[in-house]
Amino acid sequence: MHVLSGGAAAAVVKAVQDEFEKSTGASIHGTFSAVGMMKDKLIAGEPCDVIILTKPLIDQLIASGHVVAGSARSLGRVKTGVAVRTGDAHPPVKTRAQLHAALSAAQGIYFPDPEKATAGIHVMNVIKALGLEESLRDKFRVYPNGATAMSEMAKSKEANLIGSTQVTEINYTEGVDLVDVLPLEFELNTDYTLGICTQSTNPTNAQLLADLLTGAASQAVRKQGGFEF
Repeated sequence: MHVLSGGAAAAVVKAVQDEFEKSTGASIHGTFSAVGMMKDKLIAGEPCDVIILTKPLIDQLIASGHVVAGSARSLGRVKTGVAVRTGDAHPPVKTRAQLHAALSAAQGIYFPDPEKATAGIHVMNVIKALGLEESLRDKFRVYPNGATAMSEMAKSKEANLIGSTQVTEINYTEGVDLVDVLPLEFELNTDYTLGICTQSTNPTNAQLLADLLTGAASQAVRKQGGFEF
């Protein structure tokens, strides 16, 4: 069973993997990264049974015939947050002025791909809105997806670091702490939605996996990670 997914849902897939594999005898092969990259992989012909992206991208793939019409189901909505390494001081970021100060003071700013990742695109837009794009450019630490950005921040030896990505990628990454969600004026609340791919070689198993990912079997891990539903 091939899964293409935005990084925000990686832990949810892994949480139901054992149950799915025991009940079906099939294995899950998951690829997790920026949603734009995952969409491109599907369109390019990458094997896929279930795909998890933002709702607008799933809607596009239904319209293009890559995802089965009527198969879309939401895992929940995820906000974008601010993170620091575990043990580091938590700067206030509830207002525009506080976020501006926190980013300006950081020695490194970790976030996902500003062209392909939902959170990365948004974080870059926030930085631009704050007028910090040029002054902070040398501090940008950009990675293909939020989970990688957070794990690299956790391992970094640099001092005074800050990061921003989906709260799930922060909460599921050891070594980083969620400080807070972005200020209300910069809020991003993303609906992560799955769809069954029209190219699926086993639609029955794909439907079972969809049920596990959006049902009671994954509810606790989704809630713990920051999904809202």
